[in-house]
Amino acid sequence: MATHDQYYVPAQSKWPIIATVGLLVTVYGLGTWFNDLKAARPESHGPLIFFCGALIVAYMMFGWFGAVIKESRAGLYSPQLDRSFRWGMTWFIFSEVMFFIAFFGALFYVRHLSGPWLGGEGSKAVAHMLWPDFQFAWPLLHTPDPALYPPPKGTISPWGLPLLNTVLLVTSSVTLTIAHHALNKGHRGALKFWLGLTILLGIGFLGFQAEEYIHAYTELGLTLGSGVYGATFFMLTGFHGAHVTIGALILLVMLIRIVRGHFTAEHQFGFQAATWYWHFVDVVWLGLFLFVYVL
Repeated sequence: MATHDQYYVPAQSKWPIIATVGLLVTVYGLGTWFNDLKAARPESHGPLIFFCGALIVAYMMFGWFGAVIKESRAGLYSPQLDRSFRWGMTWFIFSEVMFFIAFFGALFYVRHLSGPWLGGEGSKAVAHMLWPDFQFAWPLLHTPDPALYPPPKGTISPWGLPLLNTVLLVTSSVTLTIAHHALNKGHRGALKFWLGLTILLGIGFLGFQAEEYIHAYTELGLTLGSGVYGATFFMLTGFHGAHVTIGALILLVMLIRIVRGHFTAEHQFGFQAATWYWHFVDVVWLGLFLFVYVL
C-alpha cells in the first residue's frame, strides 16, 4: 500500500477540536495564574485550570499520535505523504525559530533601545523626565520604580549551573547523533542505550534548571515581578525549559516505540523529526547561554 500515488485521507477525527479546547484551557489557566501571582491572590484557581488543560492536551497527544502511528505501521502512507510530513516539520521548527527570535528581539530592544532611553541617552531621552535619578545598566539591578518592581539582589552566574546545563545539552546532541547512526546501521542495542542516555541528560538539565530557579526566587529575589530583567530572564529560559520537557517526552515516546520494534533505516521519519526538534532546542540554549547569562 505504500506505493500508491495519492494521499491517504483519514476518517473524520475528534482530535483537532480536543486540541483546541485543551490549548485554550491551558493558556487561560497560565494567564490567570500569572496575573494572580502579580496581584498576590493566594486563592488563585489558575494552577488548577492550567493542570486540567495540560491533561486535556496530554490526552489529545496520546490519542492523536497513537492514531498516526497505527496508520504508519499499517503502510497507509505514501512517499508523497512522507515528503509532506517533512515539510510540515520543517515549517513547525521555523515557527519555533520565529517564536524565540521574538523574545530575543525583546531582550535586544530593552538592553539597547528602551532601557538607555529611560536612562537619558539618545534622541528619545525625554523619557528620562519620568525618573530623573534612574541610571540604566544591564543586568538591571536598580529599577526606575523599586516600590512597584523591586529589583533583584543579584544575578545567576553563568559559570555555575548554566555552564553545566550547556555541557549537558551539547553532550545530549552528541549522544542523539550516535543513536541516529546506530539506527541507520541496524544496531538496536546501541540505539536504545544512546537514546536512553540522551533522555537522562535532558532530565538532568531540567533538574538543574529547577534548582537554579529555586535559588533565584529564594536567595536572589530574581522573579517574574522584579522588573524587565526578571521578566525577560524567566520568559526566555522558562519557555526553553518547556521545550526541553516536550523534547524529552518526544524522545521517550521514540524509545518506547524502538523497544516495540518500530523504525528501520528505511522508515524512520518519526525518529528523525524528534532529532530535528532536539537539536533545535540545543541550539536555542547556546543563544540563551550567550545573550542571557554571559553578555
